[in-house]
Amino acid sequence: MTLAMAATIPKTGPAEATGFGPVTRLKIRLVSLLGYWAIRLIGCTLRWQVEGAENLQSIYAAKKNVIYTFWHGRIFLGTYFFRNRGIVVMSGYNKDARTMARVIERFGFGIARGSSTRGAKRAVVTMLHEIRRNRDVAFSIDGPKGPRYVAKPGAVWIAAKSGAAIFPFHMSPERKWVINSWDQFHIPKPFSRVLVLMGAPIYVKQHADEKEFDQSQRILQNSLEDMLRRGDAYWLKQPPETDG
Repeated sequence: MTLAMAATIPKTGPAEATGFGPVTRLKIRLVSLLGYWAIRLIGCTLRWQVEGAENLQSIYAAKKNVIYTFWHGRIFLGTYFFRNRGIVVMSGYNKDARTMARVIERFGFGIARGSSTRGAKRAVVTMLHEIRRNRDVAFSIDGPKGPRYVAKPGAVWIAAKSGAAIFPFHMSPERKWVINSWDQFHIPKPFSRVLVLMGAPIYVKQHADEKEFDQSQRILQNSLEDMLRRGDAYWLKQPPETDG
């Protein structure tokens, strides 16, 4: 889907913090505003090195919708890099999910309400409906609570039902802060270089049987693991930058 098409896509719905008290709603608004400015101010200083851009272009050329898949700990980077494309992201119902939803909406993402921990089937079906409405979707594929670096099967299921292409990618900053959380959340330091690895698209045959489904799931897991290893090892092999 092109950027011009994405610009015409309305948001799935506002990420309002309904169901919470006034103090919690105020905290969500304040924290999401801080998160937005942190991503925006740091993101504009980053220097991106992209490998494999032809893989994403091949999906566009085939006129297929895209299922973006990446590890949960790289949400900060992915939010800025893929901003303003109308990509629809699944968001849960808890306070943290509502906060993140408000952040990413400001970067031009749509929000589909659902949770892989509260009614997983319903959440995945919601994303399938978005694909059928000609919208690209994205999964932090090991979220929302892990296990870390273990891909969940939702993306493969949607690909089999819709014909959309799974697009795995990974982002590795040269310099970063790593939060002590289940996903080892990465916050790049200002002016860092960032390696963006774009994997080969994965197509799943319609009405795939269990063996074919499992094979596609292994391909996705292996692709993401390979990019994780290559990306995070890349900067260890590069000479550090010097001033001047």
